[in-house]
Amino acid sequence: MTTAPAELRRLLSEPGMVRAPGVYDGIGAHLVRRAGFPVAYLTGAGAVAAGYGLPDIGLATATEMADRAEVVVEASRLPVIADADTGYGNPMHVVRTVRAYERAGVAAIQLEDQDFPKRCGHFTDKSVISADDFVRKLAAALEARENDTVVIARTDARGPEGLDEAITRAHRYAAEGADMIFVEAPQSVEEIERIAAEVQAPLVFNVVPAGRTPAVPDADLEKLGFRMAIYPGALLQPVTAAMAAALVELGGEDPHLGEGPLGIFRAVGFDDWAALGERYR
Repeated sequence: MTTAPAELRRLLSEPGMVRAPGVYDGIGAHLVRRAGFPVAYLTGAGAVAAGYGLPDIGLATATEMADRAEVVVEASRLPVIADADTGYGNPMHVVRTVRAYERAGVAAIQLEDQDFPKRCGHFTDKSVISADDFVRKLAAALEARENDTVVIARTDARGPEGLDEAITRAHRYAAEGADMIFVEAPQSVEEIERIAAEVQAPLVFNVVPAGRTPAVPDADLEKLGFRMAIYPGALLQPVTAAMAAALVELGGEDPHLGEGPLGIFRAVGFDDWAALGERYR
């Protein structure tokens, strides 16, 4: 029987860009399969907001996310690319996270080089750990896997340290053995084109409407050579807007959701959590 990682690797080896809608619950996972998509993306931001009523600022635990991954894998019966944030700690924690995600049946694990607690990739006030520190986490993930799980290395260095540093890190993470590279939040079409031209590794592109990255048609991403596109908010944003509209129709007040990811995170208490973070900084 073909394993989920093997099926994902097969899809990535074929012509065309793999498109992975973001899911965070069982019904979304079923719908993605029934809509004919070959893979699904477990969005950390969506799982935290919809599953736990929290903003995407590093409040979820590895076990909570592994539980959510198991639900999505079972419901979708598709290869699932699973967001694992920073690995939830040091390299030892990364090993435990990889083991838990593999038990859940995921096809791929995505790890990022943000400092803990992480923040949504399209926020402005992010910070990253050193490339050396992330390489140790990456090595732990690569050595811990037992199912040939695809390991995606994401760098968030573009925001705090600039595109040159992000590309430098992308080269290094690819050389260290990451199966795919994800440069988060480029800020112009020119930056996207530069990433595609300079990073010699299978690339992931993050589609975030109203985020920091401009909209680029999927056909153009494919021409540039991106192997996979993920759509974390593809279900979360319209579902949230529909729930708000339904409540208004029932006679409730308009929740006044803001645009993009920040609007959803504010709906689940981002401002209060941010104030709490400042209080204990």
